[in-house]
Amino acid sequence: MIDLDDQDQRPARPGADPVTDGRKVALGLVAAFVAGVVLGGVGISQLRDSRAQRERNAVVALVAVPRSANLGGSSVQGSVQLSGLLMVVNTGPAPVTVRGVTAERPGVVLRSIEDSRLLPAGGTGQVVVELRFDCTTAFQSDPLSLRLSVETGDARTREVSYPVALFGSEWHRDAMTMC
Repeated sequence: MIDLDDQDQRPARPGADPVTDGRKVALGLVAAFVAGVVLGGVGISQLRDSRAQRERNAVVALVAVPRSANLGGSSVQGSVQLSGLLMVVNTGPAPVTVRGVTAERPGVVLRSIEDSRLLPAGGTGQVVVELRFDCTTAFQSDPLSLRLSVETGDARTREVSYPVALFGSEWHRDAMTMC
């Protein structure tokens, strides 16, 4: 028989205190919440750092300067074909690989003749190019727009344009000796 009027406040389990058990559960929940906030903050920080690194690796900043064009060449009826050097400086924050260089306008055709050149951040390299000039129209005062195909650290290929002044350059001087 069970007496329901009994005012005995003893716990149902020996050694169990409902107030202490509630505090333990609340403390466990607070600890789990704090751990979740800390781990979430670390994860977000890592995600931001990774995104910033990817953005830095995607930046391409190059400077191109004509160098000597006396690596060999030929002249035929007012047209000159030369092999020369193009100095390329990587002013960007990450290494890039120059895959190719091309340019074309009336009187001028340029293309790289080597496979690729790795340029570290802040580094300089020379690309061997083949140049064809029409002696009467090639050396105008407006710059020649070079198209550089580069691969960035994220393995993507990008096209970059850079204007180069031909008139007064070493390429101009070397070509004029053959015209």
